[in-house]
Amino acid sequence: MIDNFQELGLNRELIQAVTELGFTKPTQVQEIVIPRQLETETDIVCLAQTGTGKTAAFGLPLIQDMDLDTAHTQALILCPTRELCRQISDDLNKYARFSKGFQLVSVYGGSSIELQIRSLRKGANVIVATPGRMVDLLDRKVADLSHVRRLVLDEADEMLNMGFKEELDTILSFCPANRRTLLFSATLPTEVEGIAKKYMYKPEVVTVGKRNQGADNVKHYYYMVQARDRYLALKRIVDYNPHIYGIVFCRTRQETQEIADSLIRDGYNAEALHGELSQTQRDWVMSRFRNKTLSLLVATDVAARGIDVNDLTHVINYNLPDEPEQYTHRSGRTGRADKTGVSIAIINTKEHSKIRQIEKIIGKTFAQAKVPTGKEVCSKQLFNLIDQIENTEVKDEINEYMSVVESKWAYLSKEEIIQRVLSIEFNRFLEYYKHAPDLNVPEPGTSSRSGKSSKGGEAAPAEKGFTWMELNIGTRKGITPRQIIRLMTACGVGKKGIGRIELYKEYTRLEVSSNVSQQIAKQLNGSSYRGKRLIAK
Repeated sequence: MIDNFQELGLNRELIQAVTELGFTKPTQVQEIVIPRQLETETDIVCLAQTGTGKTAAFGLPLIQDMDLDTAHTQALILCPTRELCRQISDDLNKYARFSKGFQLVSVYGGSSIELQIRSLRKGANVIVATPGRMVDLLDRKVADLSHVRRLVLDEADEMLNMGFKEELDTILSFCPANRRTLLFSATLPTEVEGIAKKYMYKPEVVTVGKRNQGADNVKHYYYMVQARDRYLALKRIVDYNPHIYGIVFCRTRQETQEIADSLIRDGYNAEALHGELSQTQRDWVMSRFRNKTLSLLVATDVAARGIDVNDLTHVINYNLPDEPEQYTHRSGRTGRADKTGVSIAIINTKEHSKIRQIEKIIGKTFAQAKVPTGKEVCSKQLFNLIDQIENTEVKDEINEYMSVVESKWAYLSKEEIIQRVLSIEFNRFLEYYKHAPDLNVPEPGTSSRSGKSSKGGEAAPAEKGFTWMELNIGTRKGITPRQIIRLMTACGVGKKGIGRIELYKEYTRLEVSSNVSQQIAKQLNGSSYRGKRLIAK
């Protein structure tokens, strides 16, 4: 077992750089890959999760191998997104800060191609590129890859998922046949194996952990709710974790923006990250997220590639990815740098089988968690507020104001002062969760929606323009939604005046148009239906 970077065979300049960056002990992937690159010429396929230190694993030996007396491009690093491209470039420049003459150019879409062309013409030992922009530069005959001795394909599975196979084929055709190729991937689907067979020579396969396996320090949970309650469950989970700092993954750009907008409207520190943002907007969002001005980043899978943040507490799958293997990339955003993390999936009843598929892929078991009740959220927030008050620094300067405060509050008891201080921050949670429903998918015999269960509970907020009504008749009398609609129609209410219908054994809850709710209650109260005297309230 290697305890320090000096044992890996790196030169003095690189050791000085990583020491100043605070690197102490190599990660497992660095311990395995760095010596192999320095001591052999073998092609390498490395299967390792996101956040395991892959950039240093391929970057440090690559820099040491450079001939810095020539301006020829000797290494090409391809990655799927501009964010990852920039991150790799930043990291390599930091590693090479004491390697005089090292020149790196990063090229990616969303930025001025003219500036990138000018930079390439000045010379680059290393090019870090996204496939699309690299092909564009090759078509313009700007980039020269004929001297490339090292080719790195980072997150190769993601590049193929994004449809870059044709671009990869084109780019690799411009590289010398005697180059050394290193392929890094979190998973090894058949498409990646195809790339390895076609473009690599007898590659050594290095696996850090098991293939596709999730990190050991990430705990996996799923919350099962009705699909329509997904957003309410998200807010409940966030409120129950006051110190959350995480990424919420959505499937589409539209959904990402909608969820981010809703969170912002509801008072959360959140922003969206997706492909329709300009580079300036993306940089602004990422800057705020890295300095923790934002506690939640709502992102698509593609946009989140390359996010390098070591202390994320949570990853939340607002929707599970279309490809189960993609979950590995998502959950790998947390639990980095030997810290623990939590990966959460919010699912509906139809998605339970998908959880089992993912469990087989990552080699980990999901625990089913219950969405916290409104009371539980309020308790958690209260204790958090108490902790904040306890840990607040009291400056001596406050003493000169204490006589005024004591005079102003003379009529209040200690208990009353405590109540009012806590209420400043706590009232909004008490108000919001006053009638909070149980969002968990119920056991048989309870609500199909989280409202009032057959065992009692709290009422769900009605949709705008509607009012909840409860009837003392339910499934035990054979009641169905169609019969409830017919009953309402007999009272003069059309379909547009009827909202959600929730059936229970002993009663029914339904939303009716607010402007006719009292009228309906008067008509139904005391009437008989299926031999039962109705009570509407």
